[in-house]
Amino acid sequence: MANLEQAPVFAEPKREILNRNDVVKWEKSQAYSDYLGFILTLNDAVKGKKMSVDCSTSEALTKLITMLETMDTWIDETPPIDQPQRFGNKAFRTWCSRLEENADIMIQGLLPEKFTGASIELAAYLKDGFGNKTRIDYGTGHEACFIAFLCCLFKLRVLDQSDCASIVFRVFQRYLELMRRLQSTYRMEPAGSQGVWGLDDFQFVPFIWGSSQLIDHPSLEPKDFVKSSVVESDHLDYMFFGCIKFINEMKSGPFAEHSNVLWGISSVKIWDKVNSGLIKMYKAEVLSKFPVIQHFVFGTLLSLEEAEVFKKPL
Repeated sequence: MANLEQAPVFAEPKREILNRNDVVKWEKSQAYSDYLGFILTLNDAVKGKKMSVDCSTSEALTKLITMLETMDTWIDETPPIDQPQRFGNKAFRTWCSRLEENADIMIQGLLPEKFTGASIELAAYLKDGFGNKTRIDYGTGHEACFIAFLCCLFKLRVLDQSDCASIVFRVFQRYLELMRRLQSTYRMEPAGSQGVWGLDDFQFVPFIWGSSQLIDHPSLEPKDFVKSSVVESDHLDYMFFGCIKFINEMKSGPFAEHSNVLWGISSVKIWDKVNSGLIKMYKAEVLSKFPVIQHFVFGTLLSLEEAEVFKKPL
């Protein structure tokens, strides 16, 4: 990446993972290292902490939350339309158009003057972070785009190390609330769903960060998240339980049948093992899967250039 002390040159991100062989290039790239490193940094920042913990409220964090709240009001102004199809309400396309029209100006408001040129890169990730306008679906690739957007802000130092817990507990939690509303209001389809054999229809990363919160908890164990009474009492403190609560609201029938992978995870003895297992699963089932990662785009901030750790000495 360009030296941020100088005036950096930014470029419109483009797709570069065009076939399955490119996945290996991605796994060895600076973008992969930065993106996964960002997730793991936040994973450490929330370890053993409740969402209600006191954490920083910087100007950038406040602006990000306001941005997400503004997007939420667009749902009120864009009600679902009457249509014969049960799923994929076409009003979502109007919501997406509004995001496309406003993304650049919202991002400009987040950036210091010397980095305003970065909006061309940030906008690409933000616009793709809420689902596909044509298919009216959402999945882990879209979730990754929103996290990439936050990662870029971190690389630009708009967000810094002291913001890490707040990025998860304030910004990403607000994003989750917005996504759940979009998913239920417009009856969005899961993108590339593995059905009962996937972790969740829509999200993955909140389960990683949510399990980190619960590491070394004095009483809550993995077996407890299948108990509706525990989920109800603890979902505001723990992101993992918040995810389970939304699944329970959206699905009917026995938990073991509609969420078989999560049911299996409930038999793991300690949260530390759940957390490390989910990180391993995320790398294998999301970051290394061509159908998911082929849509990811690369610019200056997140580059497909080989990461330093993989470069061979001359």
